[in-house]
Amino acid sequence: MKMAELKEMDVIHKGTPSELGEQRKYENLMSQRREEFLKHVQDGYDQWEKTRTYKIPQWLYGPPKGKLFKVECEDVPKFGETSYLEFDSARTAFVCIDWQIDFCGEHGYVDVMGYPLDNTANPLKAAGISLNAVRQAGIQVVHCREGHLPDLSDCPYNKVLRSKIIGKDAVGIGEQPEGGLGRLLIRGSKSWGIVKEMEPIEGEILVDKAGKGASHVSNFFMVLQNLGVTHLIFTGITTDVCVDTIMTQANDLGFWCLLLKDCTGATDEDNYKAAIKSVKMQGGVFGWISESAKLLEGMKEADLIPSDF
Repeated sequence: MKMAELKEMDVIHKGTPSELGEQRKYENLMSQRREEFLKHVQDGYDQWEKTRTYKIPQWLYGPPKGKLFKVECEDVPKFGETSYLEFDSARTAFVCIDWQIDFCGEHGYVDVMGYPLDNTANPLKAAGISLNAVRQAGIQVVHCREGHLPDLSDCPYNKVLRSKIIGKDAVGIGEQPEGGLGRLLIRGSKSWGIVKEMEPIEGEILVDKAGKGASHVSNFFMVLQNLGVTHLIFTGITTDVCVDTIMTQANDLGFWCLLLKDCTGATDEDNYKAAIKSVKMQGGVFGWISESAKLLEGMKEADLIPSDF
């Protein structure tokens, strides 16, 4: 239809009722899709009732691309119970969050804020063992690193102000403390770097983020999407801040999230315990909780790593 013909047409003063009547075709299709979806949910529940395992939904992802393995989890779906979360090694990412000098090293951000380093550094041993295991198993590793541009253009004013108020000798983000390795939480600074125990190797992905979470401040979830990842195993610091935030965001996007509780730490022990408990509420509202020994046990049973690892 040409514009001239359109201008000559009568103006429509009211809409015309559809011949399909009140129930539209698309509404029927929506109902049909919902019923099919709920049938899959029922099937998954029936499987869980028999096996206590949250199995890979092959109807959703297709057949396995790697080896299937399962990890024993605690207190899910009701406190005191045990269940298992199944993984496809080729669709799983082992996530290492913010293992940086700034969060677990001397004269870094956490140290300058006045918190004991033991709370964030002690999990490094279990996390390092787990990292070596997943590398042997051929599971993809993704590292995250929090930091800001040298001119602080991507760092909110209130974040910098709060850090300066609490920081030792009024040293905050963007400034270098006495004896420090560099400016706190600034990209390119030595204190911003990942500690030796968890540093990436060739083939692993490193995502820089300008905040505690990953959405809007990094390409983390785009990376996972491009990798074809569906399941995430979390380690990192701090449990109640960056780890919790990214895990919550991932859960909202449909990723299956497992947190290894001995591979993470917080600046405050009570906050650590509360963060772990919050994951397990409502039958695992943000995912599942396990530990490094259970991860290794599951990979050994699937012959992903040697039995004597």
